[in-house]
Amino acid sequence: MNGEEALERYLASLAARDASPHTRRAYATALAAYLAWLDGAGLDWRVPDRAALRRYLAVLTEGRARTTVAQRLAAIRSLYRWARRTGLVASDPWAALATPRRPHRLPAVLAVEEVERLLDAVAGDAPAAPGTGAGSPGQRTPAAAPLRHALALRDVALVETAYAAGLRISELAGARLGSLDLARGEIRVAGKGRKERIGLLGRPARSALGAYLADGRPALVARAAGGLRPSDALFVNHRGAALGVRGIRYRLHRAAVRAGLPDDATPHTLRHSFATHLLDGGADLRVVQELLGHADLATTQVYTHVAPGRLRSVYRRAHPRAGGAGSR
Repeated sequence: MNGEEALERYLASLAARDASPHTRRAYATALAAYLAWLDGAGLDWRVPDRAALRRYLAVLTEGRARTTVAQRLAAIRSLYRWARRTGLVASDPWAALATPRRPHRLPAVLAVEEVERLLDAVAGDAPAAPGTGAGSPGQRTPAAAPLRHALALRDVALVETAYAAGLRISELAGARLGSLDLARGEIRVAGKGRKERIGLLGRPARSALGAYLADGRPALVARAAGGLRPSDALFVNHRGAALGVRGIRYRLHRAAVRAGLPDDATPHTLRHSFATHLLDGGADLRVVQELLGHADLATTQVYTHVAPGRLRSVYRRAHPRAGGAGSR
């Protein structure tokens, strides 16, 4: 089987496993370039020699960030793992080759006060009735611009939900009305690999969602083009259609700028902050793993590096010689 046919079959296997469209596109780009290079060098993709792989590695690393190189190598290794399982190759030719590792970066995390400023920034778009104070998204006022008010209600609900449940941006965009249970404080989402999990919602998130569903979402859905069936998406845009990933990213970026948050603050920063604040509050690492939907505990453990205060506190309480009367 030639490389082009193998790539087609491999990408079909990714689709069958419900890999995200972004992953499939990235892998297709990386692997097409790799296989084209091998073909141009007159090499069989199934058994390239080590010297050829070193030459390709030199080509790959030239002018590219280490992160990009690591991502492309991950795609290549994934192709050969699949090829071994399906009997197309006897072994992975890259297995014995030392390759650059992805740089280890600690996730950016917001302080609790910064999360509050972000919420104030989105709530500030909701005009408050006289005497209620700024940022009262549940209040209706005749003087308020209806669209601006509805969007503010939605954005407050969006941030509260993202932070309360630690959701990915794709999970926020994919949430449906039927997946929300306000009475129980739960939201069902489909994570990576279409794996479902339940996110938990505290009182502020439930209150914000209740205000949005009562006042904001109906106003936005009413703006849908005539004859179109209303979207069942939980979060909708100013035309009543599903609010996509790009729309969520844009709205939260605007709010982050207004709140004066660091430049590296993104929607995913709320998920990092959710995990870190849970650990700071004493939550068990495996509980956080479950709430985040991580398949591997090692993925969750990165957050222990950004919660040193909690680690010191637990150590002092738990270790008999950490300090206090029991030590010398």
